[in-house]
Amino acid sequence: MVTSTASTRVVMANSKRHAAFAAFIVVSSLAFYQTLSALIQYSLSNDSSSHIILIPLIALFLIYMERPRIFSITRMSVGPGLGLALVGIALFSLANRSSFPRYGNWQLSLETLAVLLMWAGGFLLCYGFLAFRAAAFPLLFLLLMIPLPDVILERATYALQAGSTEITYLIFQMVGTPVSRHGFLLSVPGVTIEVAKECSSIRSSIALFITCLLAAHLYLRTGWKKFVVVVLALLLSVIKNGIRIATLTLLSIYVNPGFLSGKLHQEGGFLFFLLALLILLPVFLWMEKSDKARISAKSVR
Repeated sequence: MVTSTASTRVVMANSKRHAAFAAFIVVSSLAFYQTLSALIQYSLSNDSSSHIILIPLIALFLIYMERPRIFSITRMSVGPGLGLALVGIALFSLANRSSFPRYGNWQLSLETLAVLLMWAGGFLLCYGFLAFRAAAFPLLFLLLMIPLPDVILERATYALQAGSTEITYLIFQMVGTPVSRHGFLLSVPGVTIEVAKECSSIRSSIALFITCLLAAHLYLRTGWKKFVVVVLALLLSVIKNGIRIATLTLLSIYVNPGFLSGKLHQEGGFLFFLLALLILLPVFLWMEKSDKARISAKSVR
């Protein structure tokens, strides 16, 4: 009876905290409506940032899934919570100063970071440090909402271009196809292809990174294994794109030239995304199995 009463009190207290936090999110979203509206428009109009509008939904789902652990112990943390929120407000003010560069998407990036800091401060204020620490992954996951400044996005795209070109070149050599390379231009018998920015496949690379990051968090328990999975996801982003370019080129040479501009070229990115996941799957399953065996061994002891 006592336990049931205590449990009821915890649920009621958390319900009030949930309502307070929801009100905080609504009020802050209205206060910074212009920033959030610009962020949504940017996400809808840029392939490299189409994931942004999904990030808060995924983070909310993660918090809901892990709610028994996150909200097991909650208490207000007024000082640290307000302090973190004020840091966000100060950063937002700095981003809007005329002396700060407004080109290259820096302003939107900093304003988004400022809003996230305010939301994190509101979470800390309503639920306390223990819940804040328990919800560290979903809260940090929200950082993927921040659009990359143009200079960083261009460097990432360039790295994907260079890596994809190198992988494609190696594949041609491995299968015995004569090839010469000049920067991002690859010449094979009958055709010369350019690994342009549009061929960097940054959208599917981000999707692969996010998918592997979530899988590592949900199914792995060892820190270094999570890190390895994320690193492998980054490497596979380049490898699968090189495989895609080489496959389309070889099909255009030996089957039909239309493969370089056909449906597989335009819409086949998802197939190679699945290929990357299949390549990673055996390693991931081994890591998950070894984690379960280690936990079972500890429980037996």
